[in-house]
Amino acid sequence: MKIHNFSAGPSILPQEVLKKASEAVIEYNNIGMSLLEISHRSKHFVDVMENARALALELLGLEGKGYKALFLQGGASMQFVMVALNLLEKRAGYLNTGTWSENAIQEAKIYDDIHEVASSKDANYNYIPKGYSIPKDYDYFHCTSNNTIFGTQIKQFPDSPIPMVCDMSSDIFSRQLDFSKFDLIYAGAQKNMGPAGTTLVVVKEDILGKVSRKIPSIMDYKVQIEKSSMFNTPPVFAVYTSMLTLEWLKNLGGIKAIEKVNEMKSRVIYSEIDLNPLFKGYAVKEDRSMMNATFTLANDDLKETFDTMLKEAGISGLSGHRSVGGYRASMYNALSLDSVKALVEVMSELETKA
Repeated sequence: MKIHNFSAGPSILPQEVLKKASEAVIEYNNIGMSLLEISHRSKHFVDVMENARALALELLGLEGKGYKALFLQGGASMQFVMVALNLLEKRAGYLNTGTWSENAIQEAKIYDDIHEVASSKDANYNYIPKGYSIPKDYDYFHCTSNNTIFGTQIKQFPDSPIPMVCDMSSDIFSRQLDFSKFDLIYAGAQKNMGPAGTTLVVVKEDILGKVSRKIPSIMDYKVQIEKSSMFNTPPVFAVYTSMLTLEWLKNLGGIKAIEKVNEMKSRVIYSEIDLNPLFKGYAVKEDRSMMNATFTLANDDLKETFDTMLKEAGISGLSGHRSVGGYRASMYNALSLDSVKALVEVMSELETKA
């Protein structure tokens, strides 16, 4: 049976990427060794790292614009710390739109003065705050583009008068944006880019080197840039698989092409949520995420029946986060429209049984 993988992360990857990656684990490029056995200093892997970094900048439209791409370890959670260490001198502003932005705020507070410029915590993060102002005397402004747990997404980013940092872990490479508006972007790989184990950081070099504190070498973006993401042994397999995924995306036609598919997937699922009286959405409509559709049953008595139908249809990973409950359909780039249609078919069938 085909499994329709709606997991929020680690999540679905393109089949052709999985095939190539699995072959490389046995033997990489006919060199008689596994990808997992070769030195990260060898030309074989240096080429992988350089290609992955170049592809990231190319797909984001940031080539030749003063940005560097890094593949680091520690997940996006490590970036909560690294951003503050590298950019925070006196104070910074954070937009609080969910669990991960809340975590970023708490980590940054260890180092200095952090202010929430706006928050949607009052409604358990079911909307994106608007109409807030960003003080010009802050060191940087931090936001989270997509909130995986709550199913909200920033549709229009502010014109920030100070460097803008964005956690794009759950929607990077999924939609067209003017990425040059951001001075630093970071994203854990395990949702739209590759397996868990590496994190993409894209940073504009001219914002670095302005804090007075001593930064540990491994946490210093300038050092990581100088060492081409290889200050220490990188996560070889995760970087390689991310490179394959970026190649897959480029061959599809890049972000412009995948955005059309993603828009179609989100229209299909949200249309069913809105039209089927057995379901109700969690996020306010204007802020609904194109990547993570959160919804619940109007009648909890139908849960057992619905869950059984989902299992029989081969639909996996649909449980909502404990802080929201209900269901969450994560529709990352590699998830097909057919999988979304399969889910909608089950939702529609439930209505006929109720």
